[in-house]
Amino acid sequence: MDRKTDYKASECAKITTVLLKSRTGEFDLESIMFLKLRNLGIYDLGCIGDCINLERLDLSGNNITNLGPLSPLRRLLVLNLSANRISNLEPLSSCEGLLSLNVAGNVIPSVDNLHALKSLKKLESIRMKDNTYNYTNPVCKNLSYRTLILENFPNMKVLDGERVVGRGSDLYQLCKDIDDTIKAGMYKNGQLPELPETKPWVDDGFWEIKRSNNAIVDEAYKQFSDVLHECRLLNSRAAHVISQNERTISFKNQPKQYAV
Repeated sequence: MDRKTDYKASECAKITTVLLKSRTGEFDLESIMFLKLRNLGIYDLGCIGDCINLERLDLSGNNITNLGPLSPLRRLLVLNLSANRISNLEPLSSCEGLLSLNVAGNVIPSVDNLHALKSLKKLESIRMKDNTYNYTNPVCKNLSYRTLILENFPNMKVLDGERVVGRGSDLYQLCKDIDDTIKAGMYKNGQLPELPETKPWVDDGFWEIKRSNNAIVDEAYKQFSDVLHECRLLNSRAAHVISQNERTISFKNQPKQYAV
């Protein structure tokens, strides 16, 4: 039993062509677009660079330290490297299509280690820590690391799972301000300081359902309602036919009785 377990562990320690094909069912590595290799004890990325059309990759929960083999993946969009042993992100500088990067739970020492990613113009989401799983990085001990990241990446929209720009960012900022106020103990006579007068988030009537003036939309809605009504009628008829057939079959299966 121990020998079999050791074999499986050594088999997954390095990414091989056999492992990739068995996990995805693809014969050609260039056909792989989505790949999940979580918690397999991987420390050597091996031939993963041959998956040149890969778009989404999850390598979380392994023992990876060297990201060199990922450099050919120029079409990669989403990359999850959480819970590994990574300190150097420079090989990712060639992943020009990268949109989202999760490196929470690694050993990245400072914001300087992120400078290699400044060439990634499409990068809009970085996660350095994840409170849900208690994942973090040494850089997160720097209280200003978030500010430094936002200064270095002006296109950033989401940092550590929180929106920093766009819809929802105001709510996150509000929650953060409230949290910071409570933590700092900024009370006056046991009460929170006065806050500015609140304003509605949306204009009056925002939630009211307005009828469309578009004749095409109205006609499409009418046709959809008619089709839905026909489907309900067909379902009712089908249920009736099935019920009749079940009664007929039940009657035929009854044992015949003969008078004596």
